[in-house]
Amino acid sequence: MIWLTWRQLRTQLLVAAIGLAVLAAYLVYLGVRIRHDYTVDVVNCVPSDCDNTRRLFADRYVAPVSLLGLLLLALPGLIGAFWGAPLVARELETRTDLLVWNQSVTRGRWLAVKLVLVGAAAVAVTAALSLLLTWNASRYDQWAGDRFAALSFAARNVVPLGYAAFAFVLGVLVGLLVRRTVPAMAITLGVFAVLQIVVPMAIRSHILPPVTNTVQFTADAMQHARGFGINPDTGAGVHGYVMPGTWPMQSLSRVYNADGTPYTGTQARQCMTGDFGKDMECVERQNLHFSYTYQPGSRYWPFQWIELSAYTLLALLLAGYAFWWIRRRAG
Repeated sequence: MIWLTWRQLRTQLLVAAIGLAVLAAYLVYLGVRIRHDYTVDVVNCVPSDCDNTRRLFADRYVAPVSLLGLLLLALPGLIGAFWGAPLVARELETRTDLLVWNQSVTRGRWLAVKLVLVGAAAVAVTAALSLLLTWNASRYDQWAGDRFAALSFAARNVVPLGYAAFAFVLGVLVGLLVRRTVPAMAITLGVFAVLQIVVPMAIRSHILPPVTNTVQFTADAMQHARGFGINPDTGAGVHGYVMPGTWPMQSLSRVYNADGTPYTGTQARQCMTGDFGKDMECVERQNLHFSYTYQPGSRYWPFQWIELSAYTLLALLLAGYAFWWIRRRAG
């Protein structure tokens, strides 16, 4: 069985090995460049020109790092569609299952060997690319300071391994149920894509309860916000505040006086002279504050391990159902 599985998989593995080698060479080359430019433009920049060199550093690497992240994010779905979905569906569609499953090898053993060998290859390819991209983009991620961003989180460290295992087993199960290769491939890609949208938008932020702290309204705090605005109906608010290294749970934070009453436009206009520095000094003297709800940066690795475990558990459950189906229902 192992030899037969290798014979059937060798073309895909050869293509994957060549693609991995080419991409690895580019990742190493790009990683060396990023490290060099980070040292020159960010760490050792001339103080009078730091803002400009740091902006150029970001502009230079945001596109390639983002595209590589998208590639790694899509890779598990492609593995599920092109490696997982045809694994059983092709046998059922061409009716070669009548020959394969009437030999001395049982259906369960046949499926087990396929899942273990091909699944291990899928996870290994994904792990290699994830390791390389994590190393490649480490200095860029350090500069960006946003490891919880949807694309960065899903394309770094250990979670891509869970995606690969889940997508592969999902493809196998869908192929077993649908019994047609092309529809199984399409369904696998669709389900994986939906999960990659739903999880970061609606589930990931609720894995652990967020933390809420009170932040003093100061000039230093405003350096980490996109702006400060006043609405006649809802009062003053800080837009896009992000405490460095954290994952914010809201985009707008209401501003309050020291006694807890909302800060109003009337109060704000008392400080508006047109001189930003003096205006901020005046506002700071009013002893304002706002609440900030977030996920601490220290939870990055717990989130990684929890999501990896969840996808691995889903893969195991789907595999268990596939074993039950192939023994009881397939044929």
